[in-house]
Amino acid sequence: MRIPLIAGNWKMNTTVAEAEKLASSLRDSLDKIDGIEKVLCPPIISLTTLSKVLQGSSVKLGAQNMYFEARGAYTGEISPLMLKGLVEFVILGHSERRSYFAETDELVNKKVQAALDFKLKPILCVGERLEENEAGKTEQVIIRQLVGSLANIESSIDLVIAYEPIWAIGTGKAADGITAATTIKFIRDTLANLWNSDIAQEVRLLYGGSVTSDNIAEFVSQPEIDGALVGGASLKADEFSSIVGQSAAIKKLRSDV
Repeated sequence: MRIPLIAGNWKMNTTVAEAEKLASSLRDSLDKIDGIEKVLCPPIISLTTLSKVLQGSSVKLGAQNMYFEARGAYTGEISPLMLKGLVEFVILGHSERRSYFAETDELVNKKVQAALDFKLKPILCVGERLEENEAGKTEQVIIRQLVGSLANIESSIDLVIAYEPIWAIGTGKAADGITAATTIKFIRDTLANLWNSDIAQEVRLLYGGSVTSDNIAEFVSQPEIDGALVGGASLKADEFSSIVGQSAAIKKLRSDV
């Protein structure tokens, strides 16, 4: 059975002091919610501080990015070796990395492999642009990203995949639950073809893109969707706690049926 997962991507927001305050306010409320993994992905400069804040709680940490080399002359980069021991998860291939920093599927592939080599759990992001969606190319884009990002990588249930339609990220325009679930089922079917059906059924698939406490139920009520990668709403303690709480309750109801 796949354990639901909600991850908060704080992006380039919060100073260390602000991150500490937000994590402190989230710790107790999230710690009380069972049956779901809770992950906070703050800016890298706050990871050490938050690891102390969250110590002893069930809330886990993730990084927003990393390079694929362990050491070297790569000014400004963070390696999987540096992250190991600080975080359990790392977001890779986010559309903002692909768009603003020209990350390719080939580069993302190297990062995914490095993360797995260092026993980190990659949250691999895939998704199409608005014009690709309107042209009916969503599945074509997803296949290209999955095949490229997972090339020569052995099957792993530690992989998490987040479907984030680019046209829904930070726009307030979320996909509807059925559409998201249809695409996520396609991702699972593609994984089955790349690896095998047993592994594909174990990999957790998330939705991301303008997720809020008002619409989270629409997504997690879909059996194919195992949780969410949350952006702006994760910067508000009450909002994020509500998203996690609703998700846990809905998934528990489904498992009890």
